[in-house]
Amino acid sequence: MPIRAHIRYSLPSCERPGGARGAAALRAAERAELRVARGDGTEEALSLPPSALPALAELLEGLATAEAVTVFADDAELTPKEAAAVLGISRPLVRRRMDAGLLPFRRVGAHRRVRLADVLALRARETNRRAAITELATDAEDLERRHGV
Repeated sequence: MPIRAHIRYSLPSCERPGGARGAAALRAAERAELRVARGDGTEEALSLPPSALPALAELLEGLATAEAVTVFADDAELTPKEAAAVLGISRPLVRRRMDAGLLPFRRVGAHRRVRLADVLALRARETNRRAAITELATDAEDLERRHGV
């Protein structure tokens, strides 16, 4: 079964403490076994690949502390609405960034699609730019206080 482009998960608040405990246990583990209980009453123990433990711990940690977690495939293509959710901005702002050439996209018929890698690269650039703007604003406020401007 091929992986979907993205999958959204969430935990009810009553299950979040268990998610946090599971994440902590997986972070400390060298190996792990998963006990699967089926609806027909049968059980099976599965050994988890050690290299998967950090990813599972990260997923459980996110589920324990957030409302929802979305897992994207590396080669996922997103709609402008999905890209907006990743960037934390509105869909029209995503389209403006596409039109300005800041976010590469391709057309599928009349619809736009953008690669997840490009969205994450834009988010990193904008995070750096916001940090620089915040630093400049802090410096300007400090100068105003010092010189009474």
